[in-house]
Amino acid sequence: MKKILISLTASVLTTMNVLAQDKNFSKHTVTSGETITQIAAKYNVTPHDIYSLNPDAQNGIKPNDVLLIPSSVVKKAVSEAPTKNVVPATANNRTHTVKAKETFFSIARDYNIQVGDLKNLNSEAFAAGLKVGQTIKIPDAGVSVPTPPKPVVAPKPETAVVSNANSEKKIYHIVEAKETKFGIAKKYGITIEELEQRNPGIQNNLPMGYKLVISGVSEEPQPQKTMTEKPPVEKPKPVTTQIVRDEIVTTETTRTLTKNGYANYEVKEGDTMYSLSQYFNISQEELTKLNPSLSSGVKTGMILKVPGRGQIKVSSASAGAQKVVDNKKPLVPNATKKQLVLMLPFNAAKIQSDTLKTIDTRLKKDAFLNMTLDFYAGALVAIDSAKTLGLNVDVQILDSEESKTGSAVEALVKNNDLSKADAIVGPFYQQYAEKVADLLKDKNVPVISPMSKEAGKPFPNLYQAMPSTEYGKTAMFEYMKSQNGNIIVVSDPKKVANKDFIMTNYPQAKFAALLDNGALDVNDLKSLFDKDKKNFVVLDSERTGLILGTTNVLLNEMSNFSIQLVIIEQNDTLDFEEISMKRLTILKLLYPSFTRENNTAEGLAFENEYKEKNKVFPNQYAVRGFDVTFDTLMRITQYASFDASVNEVKSEQVESRFQYAKKGKDGNENKGVYIMEYQDDLSVKQVN
Repeated sequence: MKKILISLTASVLTTMNVLAQDKNFSKHTVTSGETITQIAAKYNVTPHDIYSLNPDAQNGIKPNDVLLIPSSVVKKAVSEAPTKNVVPATANNRTHTVKAKETFFSIARDYNIQVGDLKNLNSEAFAAGLKVGQTIKIPDAGVSVPTPPKPVVAPKPETAVVSNANSEKKIYHIVEAKETKFGIAKKYGITIEELEQRNPGIQNNLPMGYKLVISGVSEEPQPQKTMTEKPPVEKPKPVTTQIVRDEIVTTETTRTLTKNGYANYEVKEGDTMYSLSQYFNISQEELTKLNPSLSSGVKTGMILKVPGRGQIKVSSASAGAQKVVDNKKPLVPNATKKQLVLMLPFNAAKIQSDTLKTIDTRLKKDAFLNMTLDFYAGALVAIDSAKTLGLNVDVQILDSEESKTGSAVEALVKNNDLSKADAIVGPFYQQYAEKVADLLKDKNVPVISPMSKEAGKPFPNLYQAMPSTEYGKTAMFEYMKSQNGNIIVVSDPKKVANKDFIMTNYPQAKFAALLDNGALDVNDLKSLFDKDKKNFVVLDSERTGLILGTTNVLLNEMSNFSIQLVIIEQNDTLDFEEISMKRLTILKLLYPSFTRENNTAEGLAFENEYKEKNKVFPNQYAVRGFDVTFDTLMRITQYASFDASVNEVKSEQVESRFQYAKKGKDGNENKGVYIMEYQDDLSVKQVN
């Protein structure tokens, strides 16, 4: 047997060596950053030719891989051989200059010719990809062009071609794991919109195994298949901070432009290859090809080239404008002009003496300035939307010049007539928001603190737009109480403040015991379960060992009890690789959140309008700027006053909910907290 194996191995190696040495083939060693398309263009062959001889290359290539390349001389000789039943192209072939956004599919459609004939006549352009301004050949109508010959190999399983005498040739593609609309459309030289038009069933997702129509008449939509074994992903929060307005400084070096359907994206802490590929609807391989630097890993701060998101055709009047909950009144333009003041920390005095070089350096290093500019950019979209809706508003923008050690808010209140303002959004620092509220409390001017999570000092005219961390915990426990749940807490000894909060406000909660070494007392935890209720297990620890030990017990006991895992504040340890996302989805992790994922038409409309104005995707601060500003504008224009609106409505904007309520005797806080839950289908759902 051993001799047979040796003989077979020698035979295989001999065959490979002969093939590699054959004059009909050459070898190519892949260099860093190279793609199959680039290699094909270099050797005047098609990507299909390379895949035919190197099937493993379909799973991706990496530096130092050796590929077999068919000889272009052989291909030319074969192509000159007579082909049966094919009329050769005439000498009267026309030409076409490629325009922006054109594809082989759209050009063939415009000239009423077959896509295959167009590609056969322009094989080099097909291999390298169409470029704006490029001249390609157009075959005469009714003339078929010989197909460039390919080595005789078994066809790729994902592609099928069907034709009949009475219809256009149909080309199908079977979706494989990890494939995206972007990658498939690029492969066949068509747009995502064209792909979706021919396959209406893929508008919302792209199931593995789906049979796509690439060309020809589409069949009936197929039943959707649900992908499994993928962790739920939160939408990455782009931290693109290149927005600088004319009121402060203008320089093109600070702007990130969108070109040829692509945009720039700055990697945020917590982003992964998987989350990025899901958000931008592109495979990890395609993302790496666009950004070769990713081969060494995803690093915070990297600037990536990514596909632009699809546009939604809605008027700017509705961009991001969500209806106000419980508001029965129709939207009406206000007869009296309202005044909104934005008091934001631009710190323009520090920038005025800067050169372009130092401005660029400041923008790269000054996170607080970037946050301010992003917030301001989102607020401008809100103001534009309000004016488009016909709301009668004057907006005054003031530089609060805030830092940890001082601000200009007292001078601003003194030197500007702010007593007649209908609302003031800002400052950012809690202490300065309180100062402005204190100075204007006798005039009852509403001051909205937009960013701070601090509880702060209570003033009757101060409104905390950001729910406090403490209220997030309260919202989570109130939800569990509303479900009549059995609340069990696994508390780390270091979490003293949280334990005191729970024991003081929710004495019905049961605490699981820990052993002397800090590990979970498994038997004690099991004794606390209740068969007649849902058992909410609050895991309040950042220790990996305690998290794994607790979740192991919960997974084992799910067959005996109704169990759900809960956290009451952000826990970064759950993002570590040691904690499998799969176990969190099985346990349907519940957590409080101050924002939500918004893929509605209104949410995407805001994103598109923001991107059109600023050439970047809105980050969390830009969305926050829009939400707080638009909510404030609606309240002061649709109600007698901001204060009156607080008693009548709550609102929901792009990512945030605003549900103001009294806190104590004088304070006002936003209780708009979302309770989010991991679902069995690996999505995240709002449950409250």
